[in-house]
Amino acid sequence: MSTDIDKIDKIDRRILALLQADGRLSNLKLAEAVHLSPTAVLERVRRLTRDGYILGYEARLDPAKLGAGLMVFVEVLLDRTVQDVMDTFRASVQVRPEILECHLVAGGFDYLLKTRVADMAAYREFIGSVIWTLPGVRETRTYVVMEEVKNTAAIAV
Repeated sequence: MSTDIDKIDKIDRRILALLQADGRLSNLKLAEAVHLSPTAVLERVRRLTRDGYILGYEARLDPAKLGAGLMVFVEVLLDRTVQDVMDTFRASVQVRPEILECHLVAGGFDYLLKTRVADMAAYREFIGSVIWTLPGVRETRTYVVMEEVKNTAAIAV
């Protein structure tokens, strides 16, 4: 079975790894690292972006310095798992900046949310005024992160 990783070569994978480690790496430095001309590397990066391997670039920020030092995972069980309830729930989650990630999961609950707020008082306010008022929410379970042991979005290429 062929996957998308089979459609790129070793140099493309090296470019992806380098950009993943430092998204601000200049095209010239990238070219030097993979031993190609800057023009060839620029074309490869454009192709990797066009083909969806590179989704974008962003800065990693310090949540504590920006008033979002408390990370909380929330399991959400909906009252009904029918399409209209799920669609409404998903749309409501999209507009909340405190909700960093929302995943539909298999198992004993329906969605797993990754949230960030300032502190426990802010979380109590958030769970009461936002999470419990989201459409279709029947039950939640909260898991407060005491220590981030590993935090990366890096994918092995």
